[in-house]
Amino acid sequence: MKNSLSRTLQIAILFMVVGGILALAFGGYFGTTSTWLTGVLVDIQSWFSTRFVAIQDFFTAPRDLILLRQRNAELENDVASLQAQVIELKQKVAEAENLAALVSYARANPEASYIAASVIGRDPSPFLHYIIVNIGSNDGIQRGMPVINAQGLVGRVDAVIADAARIQLITDPASSVNVRLQNTNLQAVLSGSVTGDLSLDLIPQDALIEEGGVVLTSGLGGGYPPDLIIGQIINIRKREADLFQQVFVQQVVDFTRLEIVLIITNFRPVNVEPLIPEPIP
Repeated sequence: MKNSLSRTLQIAILFMVVGGILALAFGGYFGTTSTWLTGVLVDIQSWFSTRFVAIQDFFTAPRDLILLRQRNAELENDVASLQAQVIELKQKVAEAENLAALVSYARANPEASYIAASVIGRDPSPFLHYIIVNIGSNDGIQRGMPVINAQGLVGRVDAVIADAARIQLITDPASSVNVRLQNTNLQAVLSGSVTGDLSLDLIPQDALIEEGGVVLTSGLGGGYPPDLIIGQIINIRKREADLFQQVFVQQVVDFTRLEIVLIITNFRPVNVEPLIPEPIP
């Protein structure tokens, strides 16, 4: 009897406590406490979440780092492959442009016959100016044939073997070309030099020359056909003690970028030296 009464009393007290708490809660007396408690719970949750993420990163970072390095290596290989393709395409475009320019030149000058040749070597000596091309006597190439590109005169064939030929550039110290100035009757000799500079020799002091004048082959001497463009006059020097003027020429051909040239095959140079009188001693 006493146990039953005690249990009933406990239940009644529990209901009274719960009811009181509910009454206080609905009355708004627990608002401040609830807010504080919620803030504490949020802070605790944030602390545990931060520590959990840090621990997770600690264990997963090495694996992610390995994957990132592998991916980075793959991307570097892709970039290198793409760069190689870009370089190859640029070379093909440049070669196509050179060929198109040479074809246009050949069409504009149909009186001559041409064979295209690729440059496969250059003379390593700083004192000589030669290039080597990939065609020779098997292709009908002979010594003395003029060599040009779309810009102008390059030089002439100096030596030939079966499958290759050596081209002496007009900038070579041993090169000399009979030239004339466009729109004038003035004749001169174009000479190369060790430095690759071009100059005009045998021009009298009283000859009137202007900078910017165009220099062409004259055809005299039988070494080159006439009217092949060489360059423009860029500097004129006169000194009273000299018999001739010093005239310097800027070539139109970029000899550092020669890749394809045209050899004029229907021109046969004439050696006129035996016809030149020897000077009287």
